[in-house]
Amino acid sequence: MAHSLLILTDFFEAANQALDYATNLAEPLGARLVLLHVRRDSVLDPEMFTGELSNLSREAVALALNSMTRQLSVPVVAEVGHGRVAFAVADAVSRHHPTLVVLGRPDHSAIPDELVQTTSLDVLRTSPYPMLVVPHQVATTAPPRRVLLAVDGEEFTLGEHSSAIRDLFTVLGAELTVLHVTANEAATVDDATILDSVTRTGLTTDLPGVVRTRVVTGQNPVDGILAAAQAPEFDMVALIGRQRSVLGQLFHRSVTAQVLLHSQLPVLVLPAQ
Repeated sequence: MAHSLLILTDFFEAANQALDYATNLAEPLGARLVLLHVRRDSVLDPEMFTGELSNLSREAVALALNSMTRQLSVPVVAEVGHGRVAFAVADAVSRHHPTLVVLGRPDHSAIPDELVQTTSLDVLRTSPYPMLVVPHQVATTAPPRRVLLAVDGEEFTLGEHSSAIRDLFTVLGAELTVLHVTANEAATVDDATILDSVTRTGLTTDLPGVVRTRVVTGQNPVDGILAAAQAPEFDMVALIGRQRSVLGQLFHRSVTAQVLLHSQLPVLVLPAQ
């Protein structure tokens, strides 16, 4: 299967870190990079208040993209979109059908969660698609191997994305640990049932070693996931994004949103279908 990775860049530090990460991910996959810069000139842009939007001229954007592509060690094409990022991403996805959308997470530590409207959340709401979010402080850009997959115990399918994500895990030689966290201290959770919900998707096919499970009871799911998703035990945390939380009015309070905002590890969001 031919892979491509769609990378969003605004030329700031977080985006550059994500590009380095994606480049090192593309090499073992034999993937092409699609480098997308979106000119965000709307006064209604949800991130305009941060003061961190790129306002470069068209000529400066073209020069910056050309400079970046010349330095990359993998095949790459560069594009410029316009308007809201979510809509520009949806358009690029419809044309390139990437394995993942990749973007960096800037430092929002000084902004209350209720005010943060990140690009990743906007994209997930508008067009749910496999997405990798790389925090600005990630210390290494090496391809991930030790993956913590957080599940809610319910059945799920990744639909059209199953094959690509399974291929991604296989190529990376992912060492997978399936995590289930419940706030109910008295809950009885069967490891086999939790693992079966993942096995049915085919994600564990051809993975090296034994897929481990970890069950945590009596803890808030967000706190449990963030506590477990730590280096050096893991390189990445993966979440199953369900539409009921992605599309909810209080999306900033959902498990997916909170882990995206606070994880110290790269976060892979896999939209359930």
